[in-house]
Amino acid sequence: MKGLLVFILFAAMLCWFMFSPIYKHILIVRQAVIQKEVDYLLEVGANGDYGYINEAMMQQSRLRLADYGMKPTDLQFTVAATNGMDGTNAGNPLPRGVGLSLTISYPVEGLFEIDRLIGLASPASTARLRATGMKMSEYVP
Repeated sequence: MKGLLVFILFAAMLCWFMFSPIYKHILIVRQAVIQKEVDYLLEVGANGDYGYINEAMMQQSRLRLADYGMKPTDLQFTVAATNGMDGTNAGNPLPRGVGLSLTISYPVEGLFEIDRLIGLASPASTARLRATGMKMSEYVP
């Protein structure tokens, strides 16, 4: 019985040592990809031609992130402006000098569940990866 218990504990530790780094790398890559997408959307949305980030841009972003294995329906976009205007309105773009802020979030999706094998508490099921950025609008009417 003691040998069986040692085997089960050893097997659990072995699984954790083998697979935990893989899941951590997935988490790191997802965070980097989301941050890259935030930076790209801000670069496009705040340039002199646009001054906004509309739903069509967000939909294209969802499709790009789906290429990395993310579920487009789970991505949440939050667009804000420093002056309180709507940063998604193509009919009323943000004027030059107004800050355009974007946050994209995505659920962690149980990537820490394997940590439970060794007794570490995993994040809440509602935990999300977040990437945020801000850029000043360059739009001149």
